Amino acid sequence: ENCPGCQIERIKASKTGWPLREIIIVCLVLCKTLPISSLFPYQYFMVRDFNVATHEEDIGYYAGYVGSSFMLAKSVTSVIWGLIADRYGRKRVLLLGTSTMVVANILFGLSMNFWMAVSMRALLGCLNGLIGTTKAYASEIFREDHKLFMFSRTTACMHIAFAYVPEEWRICGLLYY
Repeated sequence: ENCPGCQIERIKASKTGWPLREIIIVCLVLCKTLPISSLFPYQYFMVRDFNVATHEEDIGYYAGYVGSSFMLAKSVTSVIWGLIADRYGRKRVLLLGTSTMVVANILFGLSMNFWMAVSMRALLGCLNGLIGTTKAYASEIFREDHKLFMFSRTTACMHIAFAYVPEEWRICGLLYY
């Protein structure tokens, strides 16, 4: 009767209509696609300006380190963030992940050399436990009749961000260079 799962089910049953506040929270957390997709349009130029590659052909090799350090660190720590979310609460993990995403992205943007850029991307991946936590949160807050709709919209929003954000940054890069 007093278990957390029972309380969540009672709250879902008592609410009618769409949970707008929760939808806004999920949409804000979907900004987690920005650090993944916004990097690639300017990554080549960033690595080139670090002067780490001896030949121009090697820039892509070093850009791969910058691009993959985020996902590698994220894959190593995802399960740990799931355990932390189960133990201390999803809200805390979502707030911590979103705030560290902002700070680590700023530090990445201020990177002065190649290894600082790789380290900041890895730090961003380590401190960003939003993937599993967001899906678990969404499965808890939506009633059964809204779940399918919201999960499809969540995935669609992420793919729109993957397609739109690089184009936006590419336009900004063309204006800069």
